[in-house]
Amino acid sequence: MAEDNKGSAPEKRVTAGLRGASWNPDLLPADIKSAVYPTQTADGAQVIGVLHHRGGEKTAVFIMHPRELLISHYMVPYLVKAGYAAWVQGPRTVGNDLRLEHELAVHDVAAGVARLRELGFEKIVLLGNSGGASLFAFYNHQASLPADQRIARTPGGRPTKLPETELLPVDGFIFIAPHPGQGKLVLAGIDPSLTDEKDPFSVDPALDPFTEANGFKPAAEGGATYAPDFISRYRAAQKERVARIDQFAKGLIRDKMEAKKRGKDGNGTREDAQKAALGAMFNVWRTDADLRCFDLKLDPSDRRFGTVWGADPVASNYGSVGFARICTPESWLSTWSGLSSNASFDKCGGAISQPSLLIYYTGDNTVFPTDVQAIFDSIGANDKQRHDVRGNHHGQPIKRDEPIGQDIAAKHITDWLQQRYPT
Repeated sequence: MAEDNKGSAPEKRVTAGLRGASWNPDLLPADIKSAVYPTQTADGAQVIGVLHHRGGEKTAVFIMHPRELLISHYMVPYLVKAGYAAWVQGPRTVGNDLRLEHELAVHDVAAGVARLRELGFEKIVLLGNSGGASLFAFYNHQASLPADQRIARTPGGRPTKLPETELLPVDGFIFIAPHPGQGKLVLAGIDPSLTDEKDPFSVDPALDPFTEANGFKPAAEGGATYAPDFISRYRAAQKERVARIDQFAKGLIRDKMEAKKRGKDGNGTREDAQKAALGAMFNVWRTDADLRCFDLKLDPSDRRFGTVWGADPVASNYGSVGFARICTPESWLSTWSGLSSNASFDKCGGAISQPSLLIYYTGDNTVFPTDVQAIFDSIGANDKQRHDVRGNHHGQPIKRDEPIGQDIAAKHITDWLQQRYPT
């Protein structure tokens, strides 16, 4: 059930020096202790977990993102002060989209959950922020299945080792600013007017979202107004572009595996040996063009014009920094393809039977109202709550001198935890 946050805001505090997804050190309890735990996953990778606590906690809140190191996540001070341990774990692919395969990242989650059980925590609650939400939903989906029904191979064909790995159950979920899945995020944002994947400047004028002829106007002129017909054609073309990249990625993998087979059969050439050894990589240009970011009348919310990368669509869509900018064929299929990835709420949300809390920031320009409602509806738990909090993707104020959304979200989270996992 969605709940407005009017009247629930704490006193305003100074907004200068906001740190995005990082904590405000002034909020840390004076007696907080932090310990580093190097941890090995069942498939042999090394990950790092950091336990922030005061001592004697019964419940640990596990925070992780599949690509980012969130050791100083902004929720840690609130959780520890409220009597909960905060376990913040780095994935094997910190800051690296290049090789991220979500089936392997499930092992990272499993290692953290197992470590927390070894440390004696009675309850474990997974807190997924942004891309961490769909990763945790995916983990839970696989953990809920009999071992022989788990995914045995990644979309790229790599053995996952999930059927033979212990995936321990958890006790609850908190989702903050969740998007439907990283592949779904790219599917909604990829620019389908690109006609040649090797030429980042190639454009089909009929699908270009940034021309006045198709409805675009900059923020200073009121923003875009896209016609229903254009929107329909645009979204269909987005799926077509993702499908083309899927086929390209599968072709790269197929060529490599065929070269390996010829080598094993004794029929391989020097070129086959080179192909078998090659770790293919490719660029995916122009992935920051979700129409909702520029036409604020679509899926309306409190968000500002622009994307999470900025208000200049040329810089964010053509720039070197962006979602899925450089991929291996395996990482594209597993993580960034909205058609092939397994890590999405539409595939995994129904397996969530544990108590669940969803926090939606109403000024988020990465997560939109229809996305949030679909995520919430997908969650299978009977005990589930949703709170809408005014703020941007990281819970920062939308306007100067507004209350900080992180504070309001933290109050909802700690109240929810105390009701279900009392300290």
